[in-house]
Amino acid sequence: MTPRLRMGVVGTGSLGFHHARILRDVGGVEMVGIHDLRAERAAEVAAELGVVAHPTLEALLDHADAIVVAVPTTAHEAVAVPALERGIHTLIEKPMAPDLAAADRILEVAEARGAVVQIGHVERFNSAIRAAEPWLDRPLFVESHRMAPFTPRSTDVAVVLDLMIHDVDLVSSLVGGAVTDIAASGVPVLTPNVDIANARLTFETGAVANLTASRVSMERMRKIRIFQPSGYLSLNLADGTGEFLRLKQGIPALGGGDLPSIPAEGLAALVERIELKGDGAEPLRKELENFRTAARGEAPPAVSGRAGREALALTLSIEARIRDHVPDPSPS
Repeated sequence: MTPRLRMGVVGTGSLGFHHARILRDVGGVEMVGIHDLRAERAAEVAAELGVVAHPTLEALLDHADAIVVAVPTTAHEAVAVPALERGIHTLIEKPMAPDLAAADRILEVAEARGAVVQIGHVERFNSAIRAAEPWLDRPLFVESHRMAPFTPRSTDVAVVLDLMIHDVDLVSSLVGGAVTDIAASGVPVLTPNVDIANARLTFETGAVANLTASRVSMERMRKIRIFQPSGYLSLNLADGTGEFLRLKQGIPALGGGDLPSIPAEGLAALVERIELKGDGAEPLRKELENFRTAARGEAPPAVSGRAGREALALTLSIEARIRDHVPDPSPS
């Protein structure tokens, strides 16, 4: 029998808590504990989940084969590098690092020690995305909206690095190929940093993606629409559902002088609607199961360290374009 992978979690905020909660019953995993610099918080989570709270990072690493890094982005390198230096496989929450220099230092240590680095772009495991994969065929235009009400969390960075990076990674993985042009703008509304932003990405394939992210919305929204020659995918990432619309078989493409008369029931008579619904599995659980498999050497991680770095580089480029167009909001 394959021995169970000993895994722990560093950082027990909202997301770290859920990592620890799920790891308790992931198959093939032994949850060896948590660590948080806030001893009171660590003790609270340990009592609630029935796990061990280790007093130091080193104490947790002494018991682990793999860890999840769920601390603030500015501390990712300080946690990941000591783990990787020991050859401990590491899942780092997105964004991988606050800058590319830190990301490169993490990758250098991981590659030298032969340790797996996976980046926590959890939307890759969304039920709607997984259900849509069989229908994807050369996307040419993608539009995404990620809107959230304001909270004090992560206001030390712009909304691009906080929220839009989810869709930067997701769209890049769906479309494929390099980005050849970026146009972006954004506005600081409630914080000194940009709170609502839009980016238009052009890919070498000819595809175009239009991404909007806001943390000052009155309502929550996580939707993505994908247009391609074979049809149109509309995905609701919030509930993991979607649909694929295409012309019914036997009906030629509409246009020119051969445009048929539209029946009384409208386009519903011409268009086939295919419901997309995943298995309902919690995306974070699927991500952790994928990390377990990668740490065992059985398959590559869904989002490698290199892929995480690429998403970070693209996101930072979007932020740079926005800075070119947004006046400095700080007082002179």
